[in-house]
Amino acid sequence: MRVVVTAQGPTLDALADPRFGRAKYLILVDTDTGEHSAVDNEINLNAAQGAGIQTGRKVVELGAQAVVTGNVGPKAFATLNAGGVAIHTGASGTVREAIEDFKAGRLQQAQSANVEGHWT
Repeated sequence: MRVVVTAQGPTLDALADPRFGRAKYLILVDTDTGEHSAVDNEINLNAAQGAGIQTGRKVVELGAQAVVTGNVGPKAFATLNAGGVAIHTGASGTVREAIEDFKAGRLQQAQSANVEGHWT
């Protein structure tokens, strides 16, 4: 399964970023093979508005089937949901730990946004 984890750095040992739209990096992980790559999300880091929507579109473009993050706002949730991407919130620790939590079923799939828009 292809999963994107929001991250503060470009490696599996970077801390998971609690912000979805304004995460510094998106780490795309193949949970079957362990292969991963980092996508710089700096363009949305300082966006005045629309960061969640743009980051959501990027996740869909990457072909991710799920996203693992700390929090997701309503517009990002709608974008991901429309793209068929499952959303798992509550990620903490490193990207590697967040993936392990995801694989072990310790992160529940979100049914709605868990923060308001423009959360920082």
